[in-house]
Amino acid sequence: MSHVVRASELLLIGTDQPRQLRCRVLQSPLAGVSDRIFRSLVRRWAPDALLFTEMVNATSLELGHGLIKVEELASEPGPIGVQLFDHRPAAMADAARRAEAAGAFLIDINMGCPVKKIAKKGGGSGLIRDPELAARIVETVAAAVTIPVTVKTRLGWCGGGEQGATQASAVSWCRRLEHAGAQMLTLHGRTREQGFKGQADWAAIAAVKAALTIPVIANGDISSPQDALRCLEETGADGVMVGRGTMGAPWLVGQIDAALSGRPIPPTPGANDKLTLAAEQLRALVAAKGNHGLLIARKHLSWTCNGFPGAPQLRHALMRAPTPAEALALLEQTQDAL
Repeated sequence: MSHVVRASELLLIGTDQPRQLRCRVLQSPLAGVSDRIFRSLVRRWAPDALLFTEMVNATSLELGHGLIKVEELASEPGPIGVQLFDHRPAAMADAARRAEAAGAFLIDINMGCPVKKIAKKGGGSGLIRDPELAARIVETVAAAVTIPVTVKTRLGWCGGGEQGATQASAVSWCRRLEHAGAQMLTLHGRTREQGFKGQADWAAIAAVKAALTIPVIANGDISSPQDALRCLEETGADGVMVGRGTMGAPWLVGQIDAALSGRPIPPTPGANDKLTLAAEQLRALVAAKGNHGLLIARKHLSWTCNGFPGAPQLRHALMRAPTPAEALALLEQTQDAL
């Protein structure tokens, strides 16, 4: 396919401090998911991929909350971006400076989160409705740091119009972000109104890619290497970002990277390896968070323990295991029974 590239080809983001991406697959920031432990698992299959911290509220960072999300970056290998959200340019600039000092590879500004409590305060996708403020935030953050400043957004606020009108609106919106100083754009092929429903509009992403000069990363409905290859063929995008498809599947980024680079695709782990991975993640979360780590781990265990005989019964039992030790025992018993 025309958009398959070799590993030696790089995606360059131009800044005063140029940064090169050796991998055309990005792991999306995922609230409550993409913590340091999850990122370490993704890294096993995708050592060069750009990963992200969980989305960081600039206001919370200003008040001293959520510092751990950025302060732990220096100890991690590979490029890691920090995604920020807020509606106040000065707060965003201050948060960006903190993230840069902590070792962030780049700063990504969230202008796509559809969650109501974020959007109604003017953050996330709420900025789509105030393009002047959105542009001012990009300009202010870009002036505050020397690392790249990028934006993740959506096609628009509302859907339901003619396809041509939707594409024209998306192009106008994304051009404004580029002119404000965004050095790369990740575009989710849905409107805020759609949330995660319906089919992602890759044709609209293609229209934006054709209109912009900065790199455009396609996002939406990419959950396999085949999806990624087809998306790049249809959009002409410079890369892809995967999000929900990696829940319980930290190997997916590496599989897609291999497909885009023309390398053999690593196999999806079998039942035994999935159970080993689930136990490792549980132990790591408990070591980092104490018994609260079990509560965090439950969703990961539910996602990972899938696709093999007895998996539904195991997930049911894991969700009710009162202690980490009992959850680990369930995983070990299942392995012994395979």
